[in-house]
Amino acid sequence: MFRIPLMPHYPLILVDASGYLFRAYHALPKLTNSRGEATGALLGVLNMLRKLIETHRPEYLGVIFDAGRRTFRNDLYPDYKAHRPPMPDDLREQIEPLQAVIRAMGLPLLVIPDVEADDVIGTLATQAAAAGIPTLISTGDKDMAQLVGEQVTLVNTMTDTLLDPAGVTAKFGVPPERIVDYLSLMGDTADNVPGVPGCGPKTAAKWIAEYGGLDGVIANAGAVKGKVGESLRAALGQLPLSRELTTIKCDVDLGLGPTDLKPTAPDIDTLRGWYERFESRRLLATLDDLAATWPSTTPAPATEPVPPIQTEYDLVLTQDVFETWMSRLQAAALFAIDTETTSLDTQRAELVGLSFAVTPGQAAYVPLAHVYPGAPDQLNRDAVLARLKPLLEDPDRAKVGQNLKYDLSVLARYGIALRGIAHDTMLESYVLDSTATRHDMDSLAKKYLDHDTVHFEDIAGKGARQITFDQIPIEPAGHYAAEDADVTLRLHRTLWPRLQAIPRMAEVYESIEMPLVPILARMEGTGVRIDSARLAHQSQDLGRRIAALEIEAYEQAGRPFNLGSPKQIGAIFFDELGLPVVTKTPKGAPSTSEEVLERLAAEGHALPAIILQHRTLSKLKSTYTDKLPQMVNPATGRVHTSYHQAVAATGRLSSSDPNLQNIPIRTEEGRLIRRAFIPEPGWRMLAADYSQIELRIMAHLSGDERLLAAFASGLDIHRATAAEILGLAPDEVTGEQRRSAKAINFGLIYGMSAFGLARQLGIARGAAQEYVDRYFARYPGVRDFMERTRIQAREDHYVETLFGRRLHLTDIAHSNQNRRAGAERTAINAPMQGTAADIIKRAMITVDDWIQTEQPPVRLIMQVHDELVFEVAEAAIDSASARIRESMESAAELAVPLVVDIGTGENWDEAH
Repeated sequence: MFRIPLMPHYPLILVDASGYLFRAYHALPKLTNSRGEATGALLGVLNMLRKLIETHRPEYLGVIFDAGRRTFRNDLYPDYKAHRPPMPDDLREQIEPLQAVIRAMGLPLLVIPDVEADDVIGTLATQAAAAGIPTLISTGDKDMAQLVGEQVTLVNTMTDTLLDPAGVTAKFGVPPERIVDYLSLMGDTADNVPGVPGCGPKTAAKWIAEYGGLDGVIANAGAVKGKVGESLRAALGQLPLSRELTTIKCDVDLGLGPTDLKPTAPDIDTLRGWYERFESRRLLATLDDLAATWPSTTPAPATEPVPPIQTEYDLVLTQDVFETWMSRLQAAALFAIDTETTSLDTQRAELVGLSFAVTPGQAAYVPLAHVYPGAPDQLNRDAVLARLKPLLEDPDRAKVGQNLKYDLSVLARYGIALRGIAHDTMLESYVLDSTATRHDMDSLAKKYLDHDTVHFEDIAGKGARQITFDQIPIEPAGHYAAEDADVTLRLHRTLWPRLQAIPRMAEVYESIEMPLVPILARMEGTGVRIDSARLAHQSQDLGRRIAALEIEAYEQAGRPFNLGSPKQIGAIFFDELGLPVVTKTPKGAPSTSEEVLERLAAEGHALPAIILQHRTLSKLKSTYTDKLPQMVNPATGRVHTSYHQAVAATGRLSSSDPNLQNIPIRTEEGRLIRRAFIPEPGWRMLAADYSQIELRIMAHLSGDERLLAAFASGLDIHRATAAEILGLAPDEVTGEQRRSAKAINFGLIYGMSAFGLARQLGIARGAAQEYVDRYFARYPGVRDFMERTRIQAREDHYVETLFGRRLHLTDIAHSNQNRRAGAERTAINAPMQGTAADIIKRAMITVDDWIQTEQPPVRLIMQVHDELVFEVAEAAIDSASARIRESMESAAELAVPLVVDIGTGENWDEAH
């Protein structure tokens, strides 16, 4: 061991940031700023980092944090680290600011799920050693000594001591290659790793020296004398597990290597803001020198503002300039593309122009169809598209866009099949954090680039006076369009590295979200046929029933009133009829919300029930039976919805214009609307629906033995649950008891309380609580899963689906109890709902691949949550049903079987 000033140069430094944060928290004073925010631990780590950088000036540096307490080691040994107390609140609150500052410093920051920081460091150090890159690991963790070798050295920055192979042997009494054996024998009370009781460092080193290693100790256990020998022999069965738990994993799939950890230019303004907030004069004093520490022209990959880029936008009006840009596009490894059109409706939009960017700050707009009086001559649209077609259809020419599904659909109407879709910034942002912001370009540019874009309203006007893009003068239109392409490229360069740093999230983006883009575009383009005459007849019937309900409501109220006026309804309910006040509005007035109406109706009050039915029928009439016929595209004779990937926080798709996912299925009125969805002559509708998928996911995630057994046996899960919690045989369960069990099964995964269950079932709260208690007594694995999820969510501030999609929970540590409880309910449900969303997306990808490859007479026309709807030629029904079932049931490997119910018919209702 020797002092840092004598150390050689290390091109790569890997920092165990989580370890240092804990050590700093316990070793340093509990400092706070004038706002009362804890700062002691993070200031300790930042000072350590600053010292490390100044001393070594490495070429590559990685700052590695643990992603959460649960890792693959918990799967090996559920009690791993089980005795560790929860992280103190005043330490947890320092993590996010610390990580934000590290990013602003331009230092690569890694937080890899399912493994510990040790494993990330071990993987990078091993890769670096294989490449001949001397590496310094900054840590105080003795476990890291197993990584030491000719190319790998440890440094404890808090004590300024360094460990090379000789230093490890001197300190522990065993060489680096025997550290795992040494740790396995001793065990680790902090991590709850079992060892040999009574075996301390000296005994472990002695045994290893005498018998050559752990295997030798095990083989010679009978020769060890005394009480410690008895303990050794008693522990033999668990020593292989201890070795596995203490061995650092050095083959983690990180999606990057040591040379990818190149620090970038620090964001001085952001750092100044943080350092002022921390009230650290020492750190503020370092800012003048910091910019020179990491000379780089690459923008720092930080969430905080980045320096503005000088822009140069071309307006392409001549063939020569167009050919110049064609050459640039053909030479680019990746280029951004954006279309400008006359409408948001892809089935009606006319192409007005195209914009491109190949380098941040440099972009071009090619106007093709601006038709306002005095518009300058423009290049011929057909000729330009013919010239671009080979490039845009080349799958080897990588393209990036913002909501590329729209551009793909527009170009398809002009005979161009856009291929080579490599990235979509809307989806990059959505997968990175679905709840952090809206995912439109203007919002993303402000959040991630601190750039205020030109908004469409700025150049087109607002409201009734808004003009279409072909009427906008070319100069402002050109700047707006070129900026779109430029900002898209810059957003990609900011967002993609962040996704790559979290491989499971990058996998969700690359294997689920991006492949879905052309599939959704095809679904939208195909559309669905409707029977307009049937809907018109239903509209007339609904109109008569709505009018009758109005008369009935007037009779109940004793006078006419506006059924759509909360003020008039409130006056009648509470002033005239004396109905009980359930809740109040924020301004203190009695509420007439839908929830209040449902409560009052459930208590037997007639008028609230009439108003609820009136609202339901009115909405169905205005949204579907009246509107759907008006939305039929005259060119296709079909209705074309729009699917949205980046709206629902959990990963579910949504649809609009029209929304096909909200048509009721349990009411006769909703079923009548579904009967108006019909196939073309000679074809049939086929609906394929996952059976109880979220409950099956709950069984998989919780590992509850009874739940797994019920699904494995193919039992009716609601009847099985009723039998379990009531102590009955399944054939003794009544319909009412099954209904109650169904409410419990679905209610609990949505975080329903006993109070909510009591309201839904119309029973006393005490009886509902007894149901819940019995449920958890029979399904303890579900209870344990929920509790583990709450704890993990509070630690990580996010939860994950089975495939790695994250839902961030901003309110999980909120001081308001209601908001915190809401976040906990979301934490329990989101992994199931999100996993279900991922599974059906994976199924869509598999089914579409079959359709595109083999070209069967099958069309995927709708997705409604857990259901896929197809149009299938009558002769292909049997073969298509088998192939669709196989694709959907194999979309994920769970501990219970995925089951798909398939139906066919002359309309959607018959098929479901």
